[in-house]
Amino acid sequence: MPTYIALLNWTDQGIRDYRDSPARADAFSSAIEGLGGKLQSFHWTIGPYDMVATIDAPDDETVTAVMLKVGSLGNVRTTTMRTFDRTQMEAIFAK
Repeated sequence: MPTYIALLNWTDQGIRDYRDSPARADAFSSAIEGLGGKLQSFHWTIGPYDMVATIDAPDDETVTAVMLKVGSLGNVRTTTMRTFDRTQMEAIFAK
């Protein structure tokens, strides 16, 4: 299953209700699972991003659907990247 890194920043709305962030992270996990994926990790961070998530999803379309649903709630803006582990990269290099 492909793995993705999501970089998230709070919007003005999201930061106003920052105390709800753990419950929103749980809802995020449920949304991913509802589409056949899994939230591998979720971290609150300091620096240019407020949160970082590692997600396994069946395909690009699924993770895109999740990010659109989450973004439409108005609490975060997201940047999502597809990742490759070492074995996957070695297979890519061999091509």
